[in-house]
Amino acid sequence: MPFIKVYVHFVWSTKNREPLLTSENVRKKVWNHIRENAREKGIFIDHIGGYQEHCHCLISLGSDQTIQKTMQLIKGESSFWINKQGLTTKKFEWQEEYFAASVSESMLNRVRTYIRNQEEHHRKKSFQDEYNDFMIRYGFEKNSDLG
Repeated sequence: MPFIKVYVHFVWSTKNREPLLTSENVRKKVWNHIRENAREKGIFIDHIGGYQEHCHCLISLGSDQTIQKTMQLIKGESSFWINKQGLTTKKFEWQEEYFAASVSESMLNRVRTYIRNQEEHHRKKSFQDEYNDFMIRYGFEKNSDLG
């Protein structure tokens, strides 16, 4: 049996960054559903949170899980569920692209706190500014749909 501990911080947005997750109550329902659905699929979500137009997820990947498949399972099923529940005023979709970066053991608590405080964080800083900071910090090109 392999012993693996690989944490990845994922960030993805709603299609066209529309602020469709408008209330804290709706966001809590979505985050809880994503967590429960992931658990059923053997995906371990350490922390989840976000704001009106995006989601942050700290995930510990298993030995047979890829970044792409994990995102496909989480985003595809959750958008279907959000629409089925009628949680938004128009058809809900996640943006195709996403951000993913590894997180070292020494930074886990900092990332957890950051995800937990998204509501407060985005009163001071827009998602666009946050996204631009990620792109600079991790050296990604700014030519994606997320940005």
